[in-house]
Amino acid sequence: MAQITIAIPDDLVQQLAPFQSQFSNLFTRLIAATLLGQPIPGQSLAASPAFTTSATYQEILDFLVSQPTLEQIMGFKISETSQSRLRTLLQKNREATLTSAETAELDLYKQFDTLIGFLKARALTGLKSAPNN
Repeated sequence: MAQITIAIPDDLVQQLAPFQSQFSNLFTRLIAATLLGQPIPGQSLAASPAFTTSATYQEILDFLVSQPTLEQIMGFKISETSQSRLRTLLQKNREATLTSAETAELDLYKQFDTLIGFLKARALTGLKSAPNN
């Protein structure tokens, strides 16, 4: 298997190390669906949640590649456009009117939330242990 390397700050690498297996799956989906225009295995492109949420994938990828500081990680939020889409999906979920593609898309938002939550928890730990605190 080929490897792709991206440069991120050393302190962030150490903090993300326990979650390495989750990043592999997330980035594989991102690259296949967003950059190459291919569906997630077992799904058509039109039904691929990564296809319909490519802006959110791109936001998170761009943020991570920018080598954010711990403070920037703590302040990270997805765009209003992505938040609006999430609100729409949550409302449709409450009304039990989600399609299978929308259910998969909502599941990806949950994965993003978990990922960003882990990043923020690690960043907070780093900020609390910083010498100037």
